[in-house]
Amino acid sequence: MLKHQKNKYKCLGLNVAYYRKQRGMSQMQLAELVNISRTHISRIETADCAVSLDVIFDICDALGVRPSSLFDFRED
Repeated sequence: MLKHQKNKYKCLGLNVAYYRKQRGMSQMQLAELVNISRTHISRIETADCAVSLDVIFDICDALGVRPSSLFDFRED
């Protein structure tokens, strides 16, 4: 992950966590649906790693949201 993109990864992670919690899902439940580890979900939500589009699309499918929802970054 490039340093100058870190804030975008943080926003993406916050959106993943928001929609996951909105659906009453634990990180473990989402991880099982996406076929990745709970730790990987945690790292995505905390912007501790880069994430592939394939995983993003799988997360969207599991959460029932459009990819644009995860990339809707609210400006402060």
